[in-house]
Order: sequence, then C-alpha cells, then structure tokens
Amino acid sequence: MPVIDVHTHMLNHQWLRLLREHGAPKYTVSRTLEGQDTILSEGAQYLTPMPAHLDYELRLKRMDEAGVDVAIVSLTGPNVFFGDRAVSTSAARLVNDEMAQAQKTWPDRIRWLASLPWEYPDAAAEELNRARKNGAIGVMVLANINGRCLTEPAFAPIWRAIDDLALPVLVHPTTPPGTGQMQLNEYMLASAVGFLFDTTLAIARMIFSGFLDTHPNLKIIASHAGAALPYIIGRFDRMHEMRAAARQTITSKPSEYLRRIYYDAVTYRLDALKLCLDIGGPDNLMYGSDFPHNIGDMKGCLQRVDALPSANVKAVRGGNAERIFKL
Repeated sequence: MPVIDVHTHMLNHQWLRLLREHGAPKYTVSRTLEGQDTILSEGAQYLTPMPAHLDYELRLKRMDEAGVDVAIVSLTGPNVFFGDRAVSTSAARLVNDEMAQAQKTWPDRIRWLASLPWEYPDAAAEELNRARKNGAIGVMVLANINGRCLTEPAFAPIWRAIDDLALPVLVHPTTPPGTGQMQLNEYMLASAVGFLFDTTLAIARMIFSGFLDTHPNLKIIASHAGAALPYIIGRFDRMHEMRAAARQTITSKPSEYLRRIYYDAVTYRLDALKLCLDIGGPDNLMYGSDFPHNIGDMKGCLQRVDALPSANVKAVRGGNAERIFKL
C-alpha cells in the first residue's frame, strides 16, 4: 500500500512576489527570531517559507527519506485571498499551473489540489473547470475567506460546482477573525491556537447550519486531525440535545456528521490521533504531514500512523486516500 500524504504544501516564487506586492495591509513581511523571512497576518507570524516549499526535487528527496510515496500538494494560507480580482485570479492560475506541471513531471509522486479566487465566484468557477482539466483531484480552501464564513450564500455557486463533481476539499486554517484583538501575535499563538480554532469553527458551522446536508457529495477534510472537533464533540451533542437553537436545521446528532467528513493525521501525539480515529472512523482518516512547514513532520506523523491498531494502518497510510481521491 503506497503512503499518500494528503496535507502537504508547495509555494511558488511568482505567488510570493504577488503576496509581497499586494498583500498589505493585512499581510506583511518580517523576520523570525531565527533570522528567516516570514509573512505576518495582522502582525502575527503566519507563514515562513522553507527551501522545500519551492523545490520539488528537494521535496522528493525528503519524501524518499521518510518513506512517503505520493504527495497531494496544495497551497497554504493566505492562499490567493489578497489583492483585487485580477491579482487573486492570477495567483490561483500561477500556482495551479505549476502544480499541474509538477504532476506531469512526476506522475507517480505528485498530485495536487486547486486554489480558487473564492471572493469572485464566477472567476472561481472558471478556474475550477480549468484546474480540473489540468489534473486537479480536489480543492483547497481556507477556513475563513478574509473573515467571511465558508457557508456564506455568496459562495454557494462554488460549493454547488464542487459538490456536483464530488471533489475532496481540504479545509485549511488561516488566522481567525479577531486575531489582533486576541493578541495572537504573541508566542506563535496564531499558529498554536488560532489555526485550530479557525478550522473547528468552520466545520462546526457547516454541521449546525445544515451545509453538509445541502452538499451531500462533498468530501470535506478537516485539517490537523479535525483540530479541536474530536475533543469537544460531546459538548456539541449535548448542546444539540438540550438547546433548540442548536437543532434549528439538523435533526441528527453533530457526532454523526463527524463520520461524514474526513481527517488528516497531522497531530503530534498518538493519543490525539487515536481519538480522531475513534471519533471520525477508520475509513475517514488519512496520513498527512504538513511538510515542509517548520513544524511539519513527515517521519513522525507516519510513525504515529504505524502505531495505530494494526487493522487500520494500511487504510490510513494510503488506502483511504486512494478511495477518496480516486487514485
């Protein structure tokens, strides 16, 4: 069974140039305490490009060292949600085209998820069609789009198009609304806490709003082993049981919806990964690494997958991804 990494990122020199030129005032460039260039979001350290973000040959070398066979690469935050319509659309095309070329160059090793200019739904639909023709096997979206909820009615045409294609969608965090007010610029809290909050809130809203019932063919992947969802799902169920406002649009328990979405294995404790496996189900968990971010961990994440109950290991290493992405 091949090892398939469903949460792993690549950047693009032209995309970085566009972000430097058009990202302000939200996104600015600074230096880390280690002396590296880093992108700030509302003053919080956000994205620190690493060499393998920009070098497919180096990526493949690191994959070989870790025992990873296939990488389903995606752009990370802030994705293409900056600048005006022309900038956002151009950024999406630049990144998608480079990933498509990488898949052609290394067809046995690289697959990719399309980035779309979601703030401009007609342009997003056009780019989705173009990306699919060029080989995209899914979509990557941030958990909020410049503070806007993914379930906002304006985005419905994009979701309908993705649902019609039954595509997997990696919901990846970004800095949540209120980053400045919550002082997430301190101590790397934006990454340590803010990102997980962002994913948790986005998926919770999808559950309680009935969004997942409206789009039954979507294959939503909740980043970072579901963020806080596995840990707090009991509270969701209790709220649904006891409070009418929590069951306005859904009749099934929220925990049942967690069996309808998917998860990567990007967590750094085996007990947390086992909890995700238990809550989400063995058919819904897939290996992921968050490589090549500086906290990415191809080897460690795979070791934790291999330490799961033996009956589940092959599926999580690659079998579930083969089925979900139709590889």
